[in-house]
Formats: sequence, C-alpha cells, structure tokens
Amino acid sequence: MTNVLVWMNILLVFVCLLPLWRNEHWMVRSLDFPRLQLSLVLLIVLGVDLLVLDWQLLWSWLLMGGLLLSLCFQAWWIWPYGPWQQPEVGPTKSADPENTLSLITANVLTPNRNAEALITRVRKYRPHILVTLESDNWWQQQLDVLEADYPYSLKCPLDNLYGMHVYSRLPLMNARIEYLVQDDVPSMHADIVLPSGRRVQAHFLHPAPPSPTENTTSGPRDKELVIIARQVQAAGGPHLVTGDLNDVAWSETTRLFRKISGLLDPRIGRGMFNSFHAKFWFCRWPLDHLFVSHHFTLSRMLRLAPFGSDHFAIFAEIVIEADNGQQDHGLDPDSDDKAMAREKIS
Repeated sequence: MTNVLVWMNILLVFVCLLPLWRNEHWMVRSLDFPRLQLSLVLLIVLGVDLLVLDWQLLWSWLLMGGLLLSLCFQAWWIWPYGPWQQPEVGPTKSADPENTLSLITANVLTPNRNAEALITRVRKYRPHILVTLESDNWWQQQLDVLEADYPYSLKCPLDNLYGMHVYSRLPLMNARIEYLVQDDVPSMHADIVLPSGRRVQAHFLHPAPPSPTENTTSGPRDKELVIIARQVQAAGGPHLVTGDLNDVAWSETTRLFRKISGLLDPRIGRGMFNSFHAKFWFCRWPLDHLFVSHHFTLSRMLRLAPFGSDHFAIFAEIVIEADNGQQDHGLDPDSDDKAMAREKIS
C-alpha cells in the first residue's frame, strides 16, 4: 500500500506541474481545466499520507511537501474566484435602464432537441441579447419564434458544432460574421446600440478546442483569443466578449487574453459559474465566459437551470456607469506576455 501511495504522490505532482510547460498539445493544455478537482484529490491524498507514511523518514516529508506545494499551486489559480476576493467588476450602484445591457449565452449542444426549455428561459429573463453556440438549421427554425421580440439578428447555422446565432432586442450596427483563424469556425461581431445611444462593441466567440477529435494543439484557439484581445485594446470604448472559449477562466491563455485586451472578469470575487459539464456535477469548470471593459458594473449574473445541453446557459446584466473607479482593475501585461501574444499570432 505504501508503494502505491508513493507512486500516487509522484504522479499527482507531475500532473500538477506539467501545465507549466507551455507546450500547446491538447494532453498538456487539458490539465489547465480540472484545478478544483485536482485540489480536492491532493487534499485527500495528503490526508492519507499523514495517516500512512512514516513521519520519521525524510522521503515521507519530501512527498508530503511536494503535495502541499502542488496544492498551493492549484489554489493560486482558482483563489480569485472565491467570495473573499474583491470583485474585479464592481456591483451596480444605481439602476439606469438607458445604459443597461443583459445577455444569455448558451451552448445548446447540436443534438439537443429541448429548444423549448431554452426559449422558456429567454422569455423569463428577457435578455437584450441571446447568443447561441453549436446551433444548426434545426435550432434556427426553433429560435426564430423569438423574432417578434428580437428583430435584429446574426445567423450562421452550421452542422459542424460551430454554428452561431445572435438575437437582439437592441439595434446591431456594423454586424458581421468573420472566420478569423479557421475556415469553418465563425465568430460574430457587432456594435450594440443601447437606449441611451451609446454603442457597445461586442464579440461573440466559439474557437475550436485542443482535443484529439478537433485540433491537436491549442494554437488556433489561442490565436483567435489574442486577435480579439488586440482589437479590443486598440479600439477603446465599451466592449464585451462572450461565448464558449473552450478554455477555463484561470488558464494562462485566458489570463493572457485579459492582459492584452484590458477586459475584466465579473466572476472574480463572485464564483466560478461552472458552465460545463451540466450532467456531471463532479466534472465542471467555467467554459462559457463574459468579459467586459472597465466602463461596466455588474447588476447580476446567474447560471441558469439545465435545458438538455451539456452546458448551462449564463445570464448577466451589466450597466455602464461613469466614474466607477475600475480603470486600474484587471491584469497588466509585462514584456513576457507581449512576447507570448506575438508568438501566438505568428
């Protein structure tokens, strides 16, 4: 039993340290995802170590020290999402319907046929914007019943799990569909015109993940995120980015995206809002994201009830508030980050 425990300790430390290698292969980058689950396993094995290992032996202390350091390393990545952290996006102080924007982002899972459940949630929360991912022609036919209330739209139905739709109650200006990196993976972009007349530049994304059935490396996903980050940074003004980024909120790539773009994460200080996998409670992490510029405060953010997909839908309501003191919030890029961004682009 001791030998098994020793090898388990060594394997856990190796698994925890492997993501430090910046190799883009899917087997390496997939280890960015289960940091919460790995933290729990580390705690359990550390407890078994304390009960089983001989404390008088140096190697016992080395094994337990390795586990403890690995646990601290995992906790460092997920720590900002606890309620003990100051929110990066402040709470809304005063209601302003003229400058309020609400969204539902939903990866519908193409084979899922429970469209009515999603439509019911849309009619309950009445977001200004509905974003669907993995939506094909069948999903478009079901969602088109919303067009009386959502007269503005962008539609790109596809059968390859990368179809996208945007339905809006607010006018969309400069609306366009682009293929930034891969010919069969679209993204959508538009200026949302608020009732006040202010425009919010919005980017709706669903880059392909690193996986054995998709891209063997994270390169295409990372490149798309850096392209958008640079566009946001160069444009200025109110911005938001939402969608299924096929990356977790705490990964080095997503942190790089936040550093280059200057966008803020409303989950910081509020929770992880794990959106995948909806059917396995023990295997969940945040894949569906919303990032906003410092102009916004957060009125509310919810993970909605399941609707048959392997993702939960995320609802958020944000408000443009002047002088909210958030200009200095977020992450700042250093020279290494800028070099990494250039490498991702090239």
